[in-house]
Amino acid sequence: MIIERNSYLEKLMKKRWNGQIKVITGLRRSGKSFLLFNLFRNKLLSDGVQEKDILSLALDEEENIAFRDPSKLNEYLKKKTADSSRKYYVLLDEVQYAISKEELRSKEPPRLYGVLNGLLRKNNIDVYVTGSNSKLLSSDVMTGFRGRGDELQVFPLSFKEFLPASGKDKEEALNDYMLYGGMPLVLHYDTLEEKAGYLSNLFNEIYFKDIEERYSLKKGDVLEDLTDVLCSVDGLIVNYEKLADTVNSVRRSKLKDRVDTQTIRTYAGYLEDSFLFDTAKRYDLRGKTYFASQCKLFPSDTGLRNARLNFRHIEPPRLMENVIYNFLKQNGFLVDVGSIEKSVRSENGKYRRVQYEIDFVVDKGMYQYYLQSAYSVDDPEKLKREVYPFSIVHNSFRKILVSRYSLHPYYDEDGILHIGLSDLLLGDYLSS
Repeated sequence: MIIERNSYLEKLMKKRWNGQIKVITGLRRSGKSFLLFNLFRNKLLSDGVQEKDILSLALDEEENIAFRDPSKLNEYLKKKTADSSRKYYVLLDEVQYAISKEELRSKEPPRLYGVLNGLLRKNNIDVYVTGSNSKLLSSDVMTGFRGRGDELQVFPLSFKEFLPASGKDKEEALNDYMLYGGMPLVLHYDTLEEKAGYLSNLFNEIYFKDIEERYSLKKGDVLEDLTDVLCSVDGLIVNYEKLADTVNSVRRSKLKDRVDTQTIRTYAGYLEDSFLFDTAKRYDLRGKTYFASQCKLFPSDTGLRNARLNFRHIEPPRLMENVIYNFLKQNGFLVDVGSIEKSVRSENGKYRRVQYEIDFVVDKGMYQYYLQSAYSVDDPEKLKREVYPFSIVHNSFRKILVSRYSLHPYYDEDGILHIGLSDLLLGDYLSS
């Protein structure tokens, strides 16, 4: 079964021959390699590019281990692109394998960047690379590639991509999507046991090993415990000191064995650099500042989150919030967690300060939104509580209340858009 990823393919096609290195980042097994080596390559061939002019090399494969040496990779590519009369496409997969641990610790750009920059000096070579670590690529693209890096992040399947491939109706597919997530190969398995086994093995056989080997971790068990804690507190406001306390409680650590806050912060950074989690900062809507140490960490895929917890602790409201967050990131929005304080008079006549939360403060160019995730709003009092924070902010952001089950989208008398989750995920309500 081929799952079309047309939005990414269209972006890649538009980036052809733009004089930059196309850097495709994202979580391992999220579809980067298939996008580059299958969908993009087949599109090039259908547009008339000769097969011999497309050079494909996967550096995570054992047969290509020699090319993890930048010198040998450079020699190989120069030999294969020696004919200056032809136009070549160079496709390199998982290039982080060509960056040593020593180079990772160094302030100097890895030698690999020099090899790729050198290819661009030839006007007949167009370069595309994938990588699964943002520290190696994403955050260093502009500096390491000297302003000639063009990043495209690939996410697990969106619901819009998942639905037609699932072969199910909208509501049944959405239930599956929230439970099993959008890792493409999940759709190849039929039973819960098969899906759970595949997702669990991604952690044990790929993600943890990648991080432990890359950063020479001495406390791999701490990384696993932290992952479990982050999966269990998804959607909740946290700080790293509390995370450290929780991890130590889970581990029943004695004083001499306690994990310090800085280690937790560092390990959480590794998980985020590997695209397993993403951080939404807490933003003071009245003061226009970020809270220094408070944030939410969302798993990049709900299926991975659920598998890590053995499909226990399934809380639909939190899964729904996670799905919405990932949807917003997939669509290129900047996402914060909104907080606003208001004085409330109590029954004894005294005033107290109360913090209200807006789940998502969303920005992209001219589009700005406040968005609340409410699993159910059947109860009028529940509905009133959900929309109340909208009434105490005073600006022109559009306001959206998302509930789990389908309803015909409508605007209420206060201009708030009420919409079901599936309609949000499948529609274009955030671009109009």
